[in-house]
Amino acid sequence: MIKKVYHLATCSTCKRIIKELNLTESFELQNVKEQPITETELNKLQAFSGSFESLLNRRSVLYRERNLKEQLLTEDDCKKLILEHYSFLKRPIIQVDDHYFIGNAKKTIEAAKTYLENL
Repeated sequence: MIKKVYHLATCSTCKRIIKELNLTESFELQNVKEQPITETELNKLQAFSGSFESLLNRRSVLYRERNLKEQLLTEDDCKKLILEHYSFLKRPIIQVDDHYFIGNAKKTIEAAKTYLENL
């Protein structure tokens, strides 16, 4: 069984969610700053989520600094940004086999919690 969390070790939200869901014991924690997401991993996430855009972190400091909100980003642009810098990846991403929970929205974390409780 694959149990993995893509996260940023310095992110207080990621830390809180990992602790809240008790993901430290049986999950592989991949700090995306130290071990960037690979193109293969990103393609799997895109296949699940339906788009690279859905994986793009629009709250990133770089997103604001580059004024990307004002630009029309293509799927290819989103993919390149995520592969270019870890802060463009929405996080945390919790993977349990072929199930993914992407981002820190309350409903996403609740869905992950319910799924994990029923494993």
